[in-house]
Amino acid sequence: MNTVILMGRLTRDPEVRYTQGEKSMAVARYTLAVDRRRATDSGGQNTDFISCVAFDRAGEFAEKYFRQGQRVLVRGRIQTGSYVNRDGQKIYTTDVVILEQEFADSRRDGGGGRRPEPAQDDGFMNIPDGVEDDGLPF
Repeated sequence: MNTVILMGRLTRDPEVRYTQGEKSMAVARYTLAVDRRRATDSGGQNTDFISCVAFDRAGEFAEKYFRQGQRVLVRGRIQTGSYVNRDGQKIYTTDVVILEQEFADSRRDGGGGRRPEPAQDDGFMNIPDGVEDDGLPF
């Protein structure tokens, strides 16, 4: 099984290109900055920069809605590859091919997501009048 789920912030706006040929397709590339906790007693975090690629409709979505600094949640698969650069050196690549992507923050937080807003600033909902304490399950 080859499945990866990541949550991180976009390091820059997605770079989008379109394939040539009879059926043109969007290919969006972006990098996620993903925090990783250190395994030492001192605590703290390290950050991994993960290359992602989204094809077709997912690529179009990334082009239209994703912006630098937004926190996003992605699910995909790891794909490795290699190519020879202009200097004749073999370069190895590792990308996450995106299968699903969504905003991880609400619109209020600048993420553009679709989470409902809390009723009050403190996040608690008022209990309506007429509800007795013994009727509550807790």
